[in-house]
Amino acid sequence: MTTQTQSEQSQSSNTEKNPDDWVSGDEPMTGAQGSYLKTLSEQAHKPEQFADDLTKAEASKRIDALKQELDLG
Repeated sequence: MTTQTQSEQSQSSNTEKNPDDWVSGDEPMTGAQGSYLKTLSEQAHKPEQFADDLTKAEASKRIDALKQELDLG
C-alpha cells in the first residue's frame, strides 16, 4: 500500500482545480489552448465555440465540454 505525501496530494488536487478558481484564469488563453479549441470545435461541427478573445478559464471549460461531447476523455 502506498501513501501520498501532503505535497503529492495537493499537486494532484491542483490539477483538478476549477478554472473559475485559477489565479491566471482571467488572462488570455494560451496559443496551445486556442489551437486545441479550434481543432475540437471543428471536429464537433461547432465553430461558434471558438473565439480569439477567450480567457484561459473559459477556453478550458469549452475544451472540457467539447472533449466530453466528442468522447475524448
